[in-house]
Formats: sequence, C-alpha cells, structure tokens
Amino acid sequence: MLINAELLLQYQRCKRRTFLDAHGDRRQRDVRNELLLKIQQEKIAHKQSLLSQYKYEEPDYPSGNWLSGFEATKILMQQGVECIHKGVLLATSTSGETLYSNPDLLFKQPGESWLGDWLYTPATIELGKRPKQEYQIVAAFHAQMLATVQGVVPSTAGLMLRGRETLYTVYLEKWLPLMQDLLQEYVETLKSSSVPEVFISRQRCSLCRWYNHCYADARAQQHLSLIPGITPGRYTQLQAINLTTVESLANSSPEFLETLVGFNSEIAPKLVIQAQSTLLNRPLLLNTALKEAYLDSPIELYFDIEAQPDLNLDYLLGVLVVDRLTKTEKFYSFLAERPEDEALIWQQFLDLVEQYPTAPIYHFCGFEVDTVKRLAKLYVSDREKIYPLLDRFVDIYAQITQTVAIPVESYSLKAIARWRGFEWRDPQATGAQCIYWYDEWLETGDRSLLEIIQRYNEDDCRATYKIKDWLVNFVQS
Repeated sequence: MLINAELLLQYQRCKRRTFLDAHGDRRQRDVRNELLLKIQQEKIAHKQSLLSQYKYEEPDYPSGNWLSGFEATKILMQQGVECIHKGVLLATSTSGETLYSNPDLLFKQPGESWLGDWLYTPATIELGKRPKQEYQIVAAFHAQMLATVQGVVPSTAGLMLRGRETLYTVYLEKWLPLMQDLLQEYVETLKSSSVPEVFISRQRCSLCRWYNHCYADARAQQHLSLIPGITPGRYTQLQAINLTTVESLANSSPEFLETLVGFNSEIAPKLVIQAQSTLLNRPLLLNTALKEAYLDSPIELYFDIEAQPDLNLDYLLGVLVVDRLTKTEKFYSFLAERPEDEALIWQQFLDLVEQYPTAPIYHFCGFEVDTVKRLAKLYVSDREKIYPLLDRFVDIYAQITQTVAIPVESYSLKAIARWRGFEWRDPQATGAQCIYWYDEWLETGDRSLLEIIQRYNEDDCRATYKIKDWLVNFVQS
C-alpha cells in the first residue's frame, strides 16, 4: 500500500472518498467537471507564482522512478543545497506500508544532523488562505518523512498560503502526534472491508467524483446528513445517544437536545421542526414575522449578482422589475464584457433602481448587500443615495429560514425553488460554473458563454421572485 500526503489530505476531508478511491468501482464516479479543472489550474498557477520567488535546485531522476528520485534528493541534501524543489522522500511504516513524500520545498537550516551542521525543514504550498488543520497535518507528514532521512525531526514546518506574504509556521510538537494517529487510522480504514458511513456535506462533497454515488446511498438510507442543520459535529452527538433517523429526531425533545454540544435553545427546536417537516413532507410555520412593509408594494425589484472572486470583479448585475399594477415583468442585465467595465454597470444599476425609489429590492443571502457596499466605496458613490438604497434590501433567505421549515435538503436558492417547481433553463449552470465560463469568455471571446451566464442570472432573479411570492402566500394563509 502506497501512502502519500495527498491521500492523507483527502482522508481528513472524507474517509469514505479515500476508501472508494482505493476499493470502489471507478465506473460509478461522476465525470470530472470543468470547475474542478479550473481549481486544479489555479493550484498550478498559485504554486508557480510562489516558486518563482525562490532559487532552488531539483533532483535529477527519470520520471516516475521514485527510488532514483529519493537517492538524487539525498545527494542534494548532503551537498547542502539551500533550497530543493520536487524532492522525493521515501520510508516504510511500522506496519509495512510505503510512505511517499514530495514536499514543495525543502529549506536548509542551521542545526545538527548526519548531513553536517545543517538540516532541512519542509514547506508546503496550498491554495487556501487559512492554515487549516488538514494542511498542518500534511506539513507534519512531510516533516516526519524528512526526519527518517536526516535523522532529526525539524522543530517546525512551513505553509505557503494564498494571500500571505510570509511563511506560516507549523509547530510540530503539536501536530506530529495527531498526524501519526491519523496515519494509523487511515491504514486501518483501507484494510477494512467495510465502506465508511456516508455523510453528505454540500460544501465538501459538491466537487467529489463520488458525489452521486454517495448521495444515492444517503437517500436510500434517509440519512440525517440530508437534514439542513445537521453538521458532522452534531451528527456525532446524535449518534452517541442512538438518535440517527429522521423519525427519532422529529420525535425528540428540544429541551434535551439543548444539552448536547453544538446545540442550543435556538438550534435544537429548529432541527426538531425541520425533521418534522421532512417526515411529513410539508412546510411548517415557525413564526409570522415577515417584513409587512414590503408585502404589498406595487413595484418590486429582484436582484442577483455574478462575480469573479479571483479578479475581485462583479461582472453582472441583474435586476428583474415586477410591476404588480400593470402585470408586467422586465429583466435588466448589466454586464461587464471587460473587467474595466465594472464602473459602468454599477452606474447603470444605480440609474435603474433610482427610477423606483420606494420599491423593495429582494435578493437571496447577504452577498448582494455586501457587493453594493463594496462598489459604492470603490467608486465613491454618494452616501446620501447609498444609505436609503441599502434600507430597501430584503433578504429572502433570512426571511424564509426565520419563518418556515420546509422539506428540502438544503436552504439554497436552487433547492427551495425546485421544491416549488421552478427549473433553470440551463440545468448544468451554477454560480461556480459561471466563474469558469466568464474566464473562458475573456480568453476565447465566445459570446454564447455570456448568454448562458445571463440566462442563469435572470433565472436566479425569477427563482427569488417565486420563493418570495410563495412565502408571503403561505404565511398569510
């Protein structure tokens, strides 16, 4: 069995994925999507950008010949090379597994080892901005492998993260024992004949190529991870008291759940009612505190944004104008075909919303409000106009989650709208996919990519419109 840092990283994110990668039927995997390819390209670009700041040497060995790479790396270490890129470290675990490490950089440091009056410390390049536990565990793995070669465990390792100018220090006294325990657990999991329990986590699972395979298992089991609000930590607490079905959660006492770690007087009752809604397959009212001032406005605006975070760019501001009196609807798509057009579409947006000074502006989640604040500051907009504008925003996500429990697996815009029968014209389109398509537009000039983004943005506005109308009618009835 070969174990490397990437496998250990993926195991921390999902034990089941690691098991399936080793033992699963690869024909059951999803097709690799374009967004995953984009992320991989970003990782490569990020790594190349950071590596360009260093002078390093690389071990010379035939591609794929790890043993030769290991020997060539040891030669560079013996020579006292200041910085090594693409080094290869090999070792055998106590249980006989082959351990393989390929740290991004090895830095020479003063110290004592069999090499001489120096030793090496590893540095790992990661795309994330925060020093997550999973990154620090991987850094500890590289350090442990390095210790088997030079005979000395370095006191620290380094993380090179996006947006950080300096190396983040990983203190190995803390992380090495955790890494060793995790490594042993990893080996035991892969040697087992039992696939780890499924747990659907939207954020972590969405790009996994086993997603549909695991999701089908979760649906068949009516797994609690499909209940909104059930996090891995809360599920562990419920498992400990053998409360692992939708029915048992629906019939449980909120007062008792409040005593568990990760639950409180607000979360516990909501989770019980959410389980009841799922079990009964119908919405249940939490309260009737909707924003009454916005329920009967003759004109309503529905607002949605598409952005490219890597460029710090909001390239599409979409507004659906609904006139209840004339029974008309019109969609406005303010699109920056070039990044430098952002100021233009911002002004176009302001010109439109100023035509309806009393109309509420409905949106889904807080991104639109944050974006308006950012653009107003960036383009030095008149505060006397921006403050009243912000007062008109109504977050439908906040309204629906505070008012009702509905039988959905997620309170995302897509999940709720589809529950109400709404469908997007381009089923494969997502906000993340639009980021990829906009990059492709900038590179290729293929206008069909802009058209699909604009359709998706309009459908987001119309989905928000449908959800808002349903919510108002449900509460009032």
